Amino acid sequence: MNPALRVLFRILGIGALVAGGIAVALAALAGAILFGPLVFWIAWNVLDFGHALGLPELGFWGIVLATLFLVVGWFPKVVITAIVFLVEPSWFHGSTQVHWPEPTFRNFVAVALLALLASRPHAHAQGHKRRSKG
Repeated sequence: MNPALRVLFRILGIGALVAGGIAVALAALAGAILFGPLVFWIAWNVLDFGHALGLPELGFWGIVLATLFLVVGWFPKVVITAIVFLVEPSWFHGSTQVHWPEPTFRNFVAVALLALLASRPHAHAQGHKRRSKG
């Protein structure tokens, strides 16, 4: 590498800039991975939306799988369903009385949080490429 370029990199702190960018990207990734289950946990267990529907509270892995189920596409949903069927098939044999929740502000906030997870803005960001006629 050219010695003048090395001096320029040292003066501008390019290495520190790159390291800082990587650190910010890793922090954003960790935040995104933790943000989804946290939002689901707040909606389901803290705001008692599961109880409002007549369903039980969910544990850690139930929250993680339910969050992934809301966020991912069709094929991963099939895989998650297969995992639940294979690992804990008795989960589907429980009887419960599922009902519409009461129209309260608390339930509205819980539904809005779950809809936030299910909206997946990256699915709409793909866009369609136009073909040129030339």
